[in-house]
Amino acid sequence: MLDLLGTIGGSILGLPGILGVALGMTTRNWIVAMILGGAIGVLSPLVLGGHHSAHVPITTLEYSVSTIIGLLAGLVGCAIRHKGARV
Repeated sequence: MLDLLGTIGGSILGLPGILGVALGMTTRNWIVAMILGGAIGVLSPLVLGGHHSAHVPITTLEYSVSTIIGLLAGLVGCAIRHKGARV
């Protein structure tokens, strides 16, 4: 259970969460924001997660949590843009 919570927290505070919100704020289209956030969620475990020389595998749990957090972060960024545009 702690491993799952650590993975979720690391994804929110890491690259999928922060960059997902930033990329979501670049567009007003919800679908494009989700695609950009999901792309960051898929790429971040590949870039930062596994280490091939030490044979550290990237688990399916890390991929799925990172992708879901990226999608949600993109939506949050798009919602911030929509709310900020109305004021």
